[in-house]
Amino acid sequence: MNPDLPHGYRRTGELRVRENVGLSYGELAPGLTIEHRPGRTVTELDNLLGAALSGNVAPIHTDAHHSSQTPWGRILVCSGVTLNLVAGMTVRSISGLTIANLAVDRVRFTAPVHLGDTLYAQTEILSRRSSRSRPSTGVISCHTTAHNQDDIGVLTFVRTFLLPLDADAVRDATRY
Repeated sequence: MNPDLPHGYRRTGELRVRENVGLSYGELAPGLTIEHRPGRTVTELDNLLGAALSGNVAPIHTDAHHSSQTPWGRILVCSGVTLNLVAGMTVRSISGLTIANLAVDRVRFTAPVHLGDTLYAQTEILSRRSSRSRPSTGVISCHTTAHNQDDIGVLTFVRTFLLPLDADAVRDATRY
């Protein structure tokens, strides 16, 4: 086995490696843009589960006949479902080691999302700094945008979260 590992893996034994989840504080430099893959096709089940969990059973999200009579002509995916799916797409790369989310700001839904749409996302790191109240952590702010299969922007938001300064120490302690 080649002693040089591809980025994103750690050696855990002589012939054993483990995938890293989440880039480290040092890797999340302001200006870095990450394209999140794979894309995510929104299903009817995604929308119905999100509507049920949130209690948002508005007919525009759950009733095909009602929705067919609206300007959209079909079911509109609940905005909370869209936000959660897109935020979830970012976790593997930018916030897999997050200690806490601090804020989600400037959320804008810029175009409708419908059942069967495939979403893609990218995140730009806006800033990073050491935490003043928790010396072993850093504060990362990032701007995420999402678009559909037709390259139409559907969502933007800014997220701020707390990340350990020493990712390897956390990975070693948690076996992650």
